[in-house]
Amino acid sequence: MEEQKGKKIHLNEYMKILLENRKKEVIKEDHINELNRKKGEGLTSPTTETTTEETRLFTDYMHRANIFHIAKSDEKRGKILMLRKFFKSKRNDEVEVYSKCGKECIHTVGKVSTIGRDFVMLTNLNKRIWIPYSVVESANIPHGIPTYSNTHQHLFYDNNLRDKLLYNFGETVAKRDVLKQQFFEETLNTNLHVWKETWVEIHLNEKEKIVGKIASSIKNKCTLNYFGKKVEVDLANVQYITTIRFLSLLPNIGKYFAKGDKNDEK
Repeated sequence: MEEQKGKKIHLNEYMKILLENRKKEVIKEDHINELNRKKGEGLTSPTTETTTEETRLFTDYMHRANIFHIAKSDEKRGKILMLRKFFKSKRNDEVEVYSKCGKECIHTVGKVSTIGRDFVMLTNLNKRIWIPYSVVESANIPHGIPTYSNTHQHLFYDNNLRDKLLYNFGETVAKRDVLKQQFFEETLNTNLHVWKETWVEIHLNEKEKIVGKIASSIKNKCTLNYFGKKVEVDLANVQYITTIRFLSLLPNIGKYFAKGDKNDEK
């Protein structure tokens, strides 16, 4: 073929040269395709020349290397990608997160529930906690917790769900929060909107915090309702959000209505 480079040849001459080279070609045994052919599953095209396990290891290495390269050129973007990669590898596992809240540092321990585009949600026995990536100082596995390479969980293959995803993808995913997390990375804004009517405590810094029931979360503005009084919070200023129980509000409710009665008397 190299001799014919730069020289025009006819199709029959090209086919003759090609067939001669095919005869000299070393045929590599492909056991995977051979078994697939016998099962009637058809042939698959290999992604690389190497073995499948080597390809998977290299792919994982390539993704990690790319994140470090991005972090060197854009530290803020690289930090977000690293945190998302870490939390995805620890989904449903317990982690500890050190985050800033004004001048203070908050230590949070919980299971990774939701990994969003700009936040992570942790859960424990008592509450849910939303932490924006922008305030995370460090994330790790608590001391004494075994380190697993993959999330350990039992999987059930649902043929009915498979058919629904194939033939009615949009409606099926929209009805299940678990599927939304698999196919779509939510922002803090969209995720809070899902938790409407939930009582939360939003920390803006170490001193300022706002309590209320989520009324809506639209256009990066979260509206809280506190017994008829509505407060709008800019999510860009949020540093920590945690759910609270209604019973914990009872001492403050008395004070709130007492102040209202005094204002009416005046």
